[in-house]
Amino acid sequence: MNKWRLSLFGKRDVSVGHLARLAYQFTPSMSDTAPAAMALPELPHGRVRAKSVPKVFAGAFGLLEPHLTALDRLLELQLAAFEPEIRSMAEACIDTSGKRIRPALVFFSGWNSAASVSPDIVRAAAVVELIHLATLVHDDIMDGADIRRGHATASRAFGPSSAVLLGDALFAHALNLATQFPTTEVCAAVSESTRRVCAGEIVQTLRRGSIEVTRSDYRRIIELKTAELFRVSCFLGARLAGSEPAYVEAVSRFGEHLGVAYQIYDDLVDFFGEETQIGKTLGTDLLSGKLTLPLFTLMERLRPAEKEALKCEIEGRQPAQLALRLRQMNELGVFSAVAEAVAAELALARAALSPAFDARPPTPLLLGLSDLLGSQVSALGR
Repeated sequence: MNKWRLSLFGKRDVSVGHLARLAYQFTPSMSDTAPAAMALPELPHGRVRAKSVPKVFAGAFGLLEPHLTALDRLLELQLAAFEPEIRSMAEACIDTSGKRIRPALVFFSGWNSAASVSPDIVRAAAVVELIHLATLVHDDIMDGADIRRGHATASRAFGPSSAVLLGDALFAHALNLATQFPTTEVCAAVSESTRRVCAGEIVQTLRRGSIEVTRSDYRRIIELKTAELFRVSCFLGARLAGSEPAYVEAVSRFGEHLGVAYQIYDDLVDFFGEETQIGKTLGTDLLSGKLTLPLFTLMERLRPAEKEALKCEIEGRQPAQLALRLRQMNELGVFSAVAEAVAAELALARAALSPAFDARPPTPLLLGLSDLLGSQVSALGR
């Protein structure tokens, strides 16, 4: 069997051949209770870009390849819904180079088999990906970021005023797509999650440049702005696959904890990552006065004079000294402490999928994603 390599959580490859082997052990027929699927439109001849085959798997064959290919086709088709004047702007955001973590959660939570591609689940994956893309556009404006996925951000390319409206347009279209299900449940779940994501971003924005932020505040922010979309991705996949309520709730809890772990990891990346590998502007948290777990941990371990200097940098009263702070993080063991927090959250994610659910097809795949994130944290620290 081929040894496939997955890079969902960054551009460093991590072997996950075991995910594929597990998938083929759990490939039952579609449940009779699963909702009827809507037909997935085909792309016009020649419309698919050469790069539309997803890059989640770098090998010749990938477990999610047919699912992500269908997702890319559907996302491509959404461009026609945007007004001609802004279509190229939307296309710059709706590309196929992203990591597609949230769609992967939708697909794995509603897993049937590698060959069985549910149009409903593909559509749900497109909805959450569009919401995610909209949040990235807004994030880059607030962070003053210039690079995203190796290219200029929408804010850099079109200006912040136009970019914020472009993000709004992506949000609006995601909700429009969510109305195209035969039930209002999907749109209700997605609209609530969108509101919660926006609330998290608002709270974080109001806390920028302030040292009056607690660890509880930090967790609340990341539960809203990041973990919520992970949670609803798992919810939608399991629900649309016809899973029973107890399992839908279990995978939703898994997604929430995985989302918290992922955001803490991403906050580590902002200090310990390399832009050429990650593909986005790094070092923005300290520069924008955003207190994250690495900064909390560093502040707790600094001597009083250095702690006061760091507070001044966060408040914008002194220029941020990124190189100094990274050196101090290395000297004071900040990476290990924050990595332990990621590991603890991943343990909670795994616990949500109790042994009672071991035989369910999605379980080993979701657990494999949690293992993958743990591996990515380890790779970041090397």
